[in-house]
Amino acid sequence: MKKNKCVWPQVRLKFLGGVRTVTGSSHLLTTPKSQVLIDAGLFYGHRDEFYKVNTTFSCHLSKVSAVALSHAHIDHCGNIPTLLKHGLRSKIYTTSATRDLCKQMLADSARVQEEDFRYLRKIGRGSGGRGPRNAPPFRGPLYTEREALRALGKFRPLHYGQRFQVTHDVTLTFYDAGHILGASVILIEVRMGRKAVRLGYAVDLGRKNLPMLNDPTVLRDLDYLVLESTYGGRMHAPISEAKEKLRETITKTVARKGKIIIPAFALERTQEVLYYISELLKERAIPEIPIYVDSPLATRITEVFRNNVHYMDPKAKNMIRKEHSPFDFVHLHYVQGQEESKSLNNDKRPMIILAGSGMCEAGRVLHHLKNNITESRNTVLVVGYMAKNTLGKRIVDRERMVRIYGLEYELNAEVVVINALSGHADSNDLLHYAQECSPFKKVFLVHGDEEQTKSLYDRLCEYNLNPYMPQKDEEVVLYEE
Repeated sequence: MKKNKCVWPQVRLKFLGGVRTVTGSSHLLTTPKSQVLIDAGLFYGHRDEFYKVNTTFSCHLSKVSAVALSHAHIDHCGNIPTLLKHGLRSKIYTTSATRDLCKQMLADSARVQEEDFRYLRKIGRGSGGRGPRNAPPFRGPLYTEREALRALGKFRPLHYGQRFQVTHDVTLTFYDAGHILGASVILIEVRMGRKAVRLGYAVDLGRKNLPMLNDPTVLRDLDYLVLESTYGGRMHAPISEAKEKLRETITKTVARKGKIIIPAFALERTQEVLYYISELLKERAIPEIPIYVDSPLATRITEVFRNNVHYMDPKAKNMIRKEHSPFDFVHLHYVQGQEESKSLNNDKRPMIILAGSGMCEAGRVLHHLKNNITESRNTVLVVGYMAKNTLGKRIVDRERMVRIYGLEYELNAEVVVINALSGHADSNDLLHYAQECSPFKKVFLVHGDEEQTKSLYDRLCEYNLNPYMPQKDEEVVLYEE
């Protein structure tokens, strides 16, 4: 790949983060007249690494002319308040649904960081507030909840298909990515005299036939494509299997008078599960039992879904217009306070409880697990990815004893895993998308662990699609005169 030799005029792309890993997505497009940052995600790692990576910037933030934000997942938007604290002054362009979701997601990210810092200070008091001897000093949160909410003032919403000039020579157009509500694939056009450089950004990319969402839009007539590779070497089960497995699990558990505990991510996964449950109830395919959403964040995000129906597919729009909303139906309850949440543990009726967090590392799901996993009549239904070294992963691995709040509990509840609900394109989806977008000069593979990225690289090579695996902070020349 041709590297930058400081010959002007040029169009260059620098891969700041989210390369050969799945968090911290951020890339910088530089033209003779402007700089456009594409995504500004949080990198996740151990505490010191988390702080260092997210506060080390490989560009001059004050020189950034605009930010193009693809969607509201924290690994794509979560570092925006940090950048604003360190000199970013530009507007942030995205969809209105992404802006509304970011209001909730960024505030929650700040609260988690602030709570983590308070906990560290508390356990460090015995050492003068500095923790164990020779330990590094405690890092404060990257940003506070107030700073997170202040960042929303920089957001400028655009409609799907609206071609908008954000700098003297750069135009953005957002299209539906089919990944989560309001998520976008982005067409970036750079005007170079009579020539236009067309860059497509499909990070993250959804799947066809996801509930409530439209299928991903294919970008055409590209010079270059930036493509995710999260599942570059894996295949998902058909999405239709998720509904059937959900039906089967609920029916079996209710027959033995048990509870179904569903650890669920607040954004998208909770709403997807509610969508399927509402359909199963309408079809009378499952018994009528209470369904509780026990996550304040999920409740607020569901309200965002209600207010952004125009981003959904025709079927979901029609359901809601006819007052058959998947977020408001008989037997569905949104838990308000902690006391109501705890009272569910004394209620012995069969029920469904969707609670945060998705990987069982924090949140209200912990006390539901603590009170229910020792009984074989109950079920823990896993509907999302569980990372290594999390409680959720230990449950998926069916370890006999699991630790919750510092105590050991015997895992006797049935564990059911539904993998078909992933909102990411799998290997076949990514290959087909690249084929539909072609011809282009090159496709840059990002947002995937190295093994997954290499698997997709090999497949794209087989079809002569000219893939390239960039390194972190590598800069490539897209055009020069």
